[in-house]
Amino acid sequence: METTKELHFKTNINCGGCVTAVKPHLDGVARIDDWSVDTANQDKILTVKSTGITEQEIMETVEKAGFKIQSINL
Repeated sequence: METTKELHFKTNINCGGCVTAVKPHLDGVARIDDWSVDTANQDKILTVKSTGITEQEIMETVEKAGFKIQSINL
């Protein structure tokens, strides 16, 4: 069984409306267990808890929703 990973990304998801726009995209990925965006953080950090998903898959999902995203290590 795969363990849950926590991945972090810098994004331009900067308000509640943006979170609402990206929500169906991230919620639609079965291997994402939980996610949140810290819109109060200057870098708008997206934290994704997932099982067996790659950073690339998450980045492509967010980009399809129309947002910029880059992987970071916290």
